[in-house]
Amino acid sequence: MTELKTSYDIVIIGAGVGGGALANALAAPGREILMIERGPRLPREPDNWSVDAVFHKRKYATREQWRDRDGNFFSPSTYYYVGGNSKFFGAATVRFRKEDFEDLQHEGGVAPAWPVSYDTFEPYYARAERLMGTHGQAGLDPIEPPRSGPMPFPAIGHEPEIAWFEQKLRGKGLHPFPLPIAIDYHDGGSCARCRTCDGFACKIGAKGDAEVRLINPALAKGGVTLITEALVHRLVTDPSGRRVSAVEFDHEGERRSVTAKIVVSAAGAINSAALLLRSRNDKHPNGIGNNTSDQLGRNYMAHNNTAMMAISPFKKNRVTFQKSMAINDFYLANNERPYPLGNIQGLGKLQAGMLTASVKWAPESMMALFAERSVDWWLMSEDLPDPENRVSVDPDGTIRLAYTPNNLTAHNELVQVWTRMMRRLGYPLVITQKMDIKVSMHQCGTARFGKDPATSVLDTDCKVWDVDNLYVVDASFLPSSTGFNPSLTIVAQALRTSERILWELGETVPVTDPVERVSDAVAA
Repeated sequence: MTELKTSYDIVIIGAGVGGGALANALAAPGREILMIERGPRLPREPDNWSVDAVFHKRKYATREQWRDRDGNFFSPSTYYYVGGNSKFFGAATVRFRKEDFEDLQHEGGVAPAWPVSYDTFEPYYARAERLMGTHGQAGLDPIEPPRSGPMPFPAIGHEPEIAWFEQKLRGKGLHPFPLPIAIDYHDGGSCARCRTCDGFACKIGAKGDAEVRLINPALAKGGVTLITEALVHRLVTDPSGRRVSAVEFDHEGERRSVTAKIVVSAAGAINSAALLLRSRNDKHPNGIGNNTSDQLGRNYMAHNNTAMMAISPFKKNRVTFQKSMAINDFYLANNERPYPLGNIQGLGKLQAGMLTASVKWAPESMMALFAERSVDWWLMSEDLPDPENRVSVDPDGTIRLAYTPNNLTAHNELVQVWTRMMRRLGYPLVITQKMDIKVSMHQCGTARFGKDPATSVLDTDCKVWDVDNLYVVDASFLPSSTGFNPSLTIVAQALRTSERILWELGETVPVTDPVERVSDAVAA
């Protein structure tokens, strides 16, 4: 039986990117922080790099099932481990663009402005890149936002096959640039630059996931206790409804309860929304944080994503680490369309078994032949916030994810544009696979932050408007999904939130935007 105290300074629910970054920022000897993770530590073992184990047997994905809008069960591609979904992410750590923080017109509607500017986020992005160990090269992306300094590590470089594409794409008037990526690939680093990074866990700990870069260092600093395989069921509020008075969870066969000065949900955009909805009581009949806005669980987003195989019958692609390049020429209004289409980046090298796991019609021998001759891309377009795309909890406790993709015209046009480009470069056969509701790796938006409690769940520091000691620090806060991987932005916002929490605890800290924080606190 794990010895737990009855009370802590801070309880963090979830040990993923958001919770890990917050714990890392707050960890210190003498401070008492409890991290509660529903999954175990993921073992480092040969199956980490096994296509059969990861893609066919889905050994590491949750066995939990959710319902879709129509009530049909599906198995989500989500992972409950220390490090969360980042254990299987492709390690892209990209800043959102300055325009992403402003109203941005898309073919399918408007992505709303954020309540804070890119300039507010910039110093936290810089800190987040250092924490995650980002490799890249500034100044090559045509829409790169202003930076206060260079990337922490130089770009990892392209292998010859990708360097060829860089040259050819530049010859076509495009501006490919090194994808910012968090792997331990530099002097003294442990990265083996393998094919089993994107979509796999790293059995040598060389990927900049939340466990490696955030949580283990937080534990080493002191002041943090991590418990695993502990499922939080609900939050209990005091009689006023203004404070969380207890966190109830199951651990080691018992229902347990702890209290804290500050409680943070960092369980991911879907599970944080579900937790707050499950915690409804007489003071919060629609779920905690949902009294004024009715926004909790709404505006779920997960990007429009397509994997593309461009195949040449004449040459093999011997690349090992393919995820080193990105193209943003179509991210904003562009030469093809007067509105944004999205981001293109290299996809971890596809292998035959990976493809047949999702392309059921294709025999593995044929897909193995294609994989030897393909260059592979990940095409990502923004989906827009829609209040009817939402997370709810059915009476039996099952999560229901009602999601209808939008902004599909732009995404389909991006696929068409890149298909034409691949054929112009000598890759006549193009196979695409659009991701569906089961792919929830980029989940966001279910507890949007803002300056008005009538239209948002959280203030600009991710504190729940109508509860004085409750924060949500994961991708729930995003008011728009943008067209980029959200990990770095989650880390940056967690760093901002850490300053607010220290201020709430009465500690003096350097704060970048103290006026905003004080005004938020007064408004709350």
